[in-house]
Amino acid sequence: MISEEKKQVLELFAEGRKKYKLMKFADAKDYFVKALKIDPDDGPSKVYFARCKHYVENPPSEDWDGVFVMQTK
Repeated sequence: MISEEKKQVLELFAEGRKKYKLMKFADAKDYFVKALKIDPDDGPSKVYFARCKHYVENPPSEDWDGVFVMQTK
């Protein structure tokens, strides 16, 4: 049985991922922020929040395939 909080986090994460795939990074970031307000330790939301932040500042090319490529170590 999963908690109501975790269920909310999963729903917000899923919605954020949809926006992310559509290259709507600012919108997606908002969903990950909401998920992290509920569970600040949610690893996947942290990762996608950081990726969205990166893509808002450095938009990928039009033919972006959804793969995140690390530029630095």
